[in-house]
Amino acid sequence: MILIALFGAMSSLWGQDTEKKEPAADNTTKLRKQNPSIPIEEIIKKFADKEEEFRKARDFYTYRQTLDINVLTPEGRKTDERLFQVSDVLFDDKGRRAEKVLKAPVSTIESVIFTPEDMYDIQNIFPFLLTSSNIDKYNLTYRGMEMADEIDCYVFDVSPKELLKDERFFEGKIWVDQQDLQIVKSFGRTVYQITRKNKDQRFPRFETLRGNIDGKFWFPIYTKADDTLHFPSGQDVRIREIVKYENYKKYEAEVKFTVTDEVKDQKDQKDQKK
Repeated sequence: MILIALFGAMSSLWGQDTEKKEPAADNTTKLRKQNPSIPIEEIIKKFADKEEEFRKARDFYTYRQTLDINVLTPEGRKTDERLFQVSDVLFDDKGRRAEKVLKAPVSTIESVIFTPEDMYDIQNIFPFLLTSSNIDKYNLTYRGMEMADEIDCYVFDVSPKELLKDERFFEGKIWVDQQDLQIVKSFGRTVYQITRKNKDQRFPRFETLRGNIDGKFWFPIYTKADDTLHFPSGQDVRIREIVKYENYKKYEAEVKFTVTDEVKDQKDQKDQKK
């Protein structure tokens, strides 16, 4: 998002401060400093393998995505500035991933302008997956154990080993189910390499919850960000963003048997008999 002129500056809303910033708030309120009964390396490998499986599976699911963004007062009350959108993430007639917007009233947000990076993060960083394909890019530190939505979890700090040009990363914490060794919650923010172009960007911290889909996959179902962002111009803007991922359904490609195909098949069979 870009802060527009009525706030007195042209700055991006979501992103990373240029000055050293405190890490995302510690969301572990009842952390138990207790070592797991199995090696930490084994926990990481097992959940990363499952994350890779979930990533591949989610690519074959359709779902409904609801995005609700509000500019709030410093005290947390809603203002008249709102962006609301409901869309179905599905496949087109050629089997390619597509998004169909179902409802999108005219946005009343006047303080900021959305950028392509905003939508990228909604699609890729909020529903963050730490898979065997990307885990080598991250440092993981075991913190202890904690309950998350009545599930006993291992808690890890996660941060990128290196900020690479043109790549966006997750930084924060993950909660791993002790029994099934799969991520059920994440809390953090987006980080990336600072350049002259993006040095004024700001990002809110967010929390993403997962739900069990079809009895075997833990997909993102709900993300909430509620944060006050501080701009170099001196302006503070409080943003609340809620993303819901609902109605997961496995995509089954339809194979249509046309009349032409049937006639051709019958002809081939006759030719074989000759």
